[in-house]
Amino acid sequence: MTFDIKTKTVLAALAAITVAAFSGRAGEAPLAEQLKTIDQTMANGPFQPNWESLKTHQDPEWFRNAKFGIYTHWGPVTVGAEDGPAGGQWYGHSMYDTNSPTFKYHQKKYGGQHTIGYKDMVPKFTAEKFNADDWADLFAKAGAKFAGPVAVHHDNFAMWDSQLTRWNSLNMGPHRDITGELERAIRAHGLKFITTFHHGYAWRYFEPAFKFDAADGQNADLYTEVHAPKAPASQHFQDMWLAMVDEVLQKYQPDLIWFDFEFFAVIQPDYEKKLFADAYDWAAQNNRTIGVCQKSRDIHKYTSILDFERGREDKITPYPWLTDSAAGEWFHQKSAPYKSISTLVTTLVDIVSKNGCLLLDVGPAADGTIPPTARERLRGMGDWLRVNGDAIYGTRPWKIYGEGPTKQAKAGGFSENADKPFTAQDIRFTTKGDALYAIALGVPQAKLKINSLGLAAGKIDSITLLGSDAKLDWKQDADALTIQPATKWPCQHAVTFKITFQK
Repeated sequence: MTFDIKTKTVLAALAAITVAAFSGRAGEAPLAEQLKTIDQTMANGPFQPNWESLKTHQDPEWFRNAKFGIYTHWGPVTVGAEDGPAGGQWYGHSMYDTNSPTFKYHQKKYGGQHTIGYKDMVPKFTAEKFNADDWADLFAKAGAKFAGPVAVHHDNFAMWDSQLTRWNSLNMGPHRDITGELERAIRAHGLKFITTFHHGYAWRYFEPAFKFDAADGQNADLYTEVHAPKAPASQHFQDMWLAMVDEVLQKYQPDLIWFDFEFFAVIQPDYEKKLFADAYDWAAQNNRTIGVCQKSRDIHKYTSILDFERGREDKITPYPWLTDSAAGEWFHQKSAPYKSISTLVTTLVDIVSKNGCLLLDVGPAADGTIPPTARERLRGMGDWLRVNGDAIYGTRPWKIYGEGPTKQAKAGGFSENADKPFTAQDIRFTTKGDALYAIALGVPQAKLKINSLGLAAGKIDSITLLGSDAKLDWKQDADALTIQPATKWPCQHAVTFKITFQK
């Protein structure tokens, strides 16, 4: 939408009213206290908010070993998204976008956006069937080694017991501390705990709402201060962004925190550096390790675990990295398809062979249940990992990541849709101790030839098939290793050969 001078003047006045209103709201005193805590943490810690200091931080070794984690996009967005049209994954934004089918869907189902806005979706998110222990049990059986919730998405709704914002899951909606319940259940199942943060983009996400129910600024603690499109984020907004992350650190002590693309779009470098220093100093002072994931290669030059949304590296890297992707859509949508178990398994293997880890999203239903198809996909991954996990957990890349006819379309984020399915002739390698694992990304129906394992790679002493005691018929010559198909394969989707070499 366009803004003339008169409109900008009105917006400026509303913004001033909004900022003034904040001073009397319940969140202001806690915000000041949280900012004070952050300052004290940084003053007493080994890390300073500058890149030279931050680059000395070491990513936790447990992350390099874990390889597979699960997180959940879930909240008031789910209420609108699960029955809504395509594009509803950003329901709080698209319901105000007059060019989106979600705009008319919202009007028809709930009412006009001038009166029934996103704020009115929050009470509809009741999560009456949510069971944190059931979720944690499923994640553990899926083979995940770390798990946790999207603590706050672009909609600015905190999924924890927050003193900073009234828009939180204990005060509204479910009236439960979702993050707290999951933290206890996930740790009880022996997994590391992750929280992800997307709220830095709230500043842009709700901009279309300022033509509707957000125009009066009365709910600016949800919609953000009224502002013109693409206006720089206010100091107050960025203070709150930082304080909300620190509140989760202090209350739930996550082992890994993750950030969406707000570093590109909204949050300023000074605040980014404060974020890293606060997290690293907090961990140092509490005798903990912590990893911080984000998506900017420019920041990764200095610090952080580099993340790729729906994409991955196309080569082995000297640093660990992360792919975040989804089993289906980010938030549950009844009409949306899911990836197959084979796609999920072979994607995980390809990522691990290049020194990466996978963070897989499942979108729970609005009532708090994990949809049957999502459960089936996670159980399938767990079944495969129980047989082949030795070739995944705690491994490191070999001298090459793999071979085969299927080539990755491109590297980086948002590239997975261009990838073609793997075949049994596509091989990926991992190593651990004296073992080399060769993983065929399919179940071979004929003899398997691995060109990278000719005699130049070293003389092979033994080959076993993970999950099977059957003796394999194989031959190594100068050009390749040839393995005859097993009488019975121990699993679907991909099979793993454990190889040892003569010393």
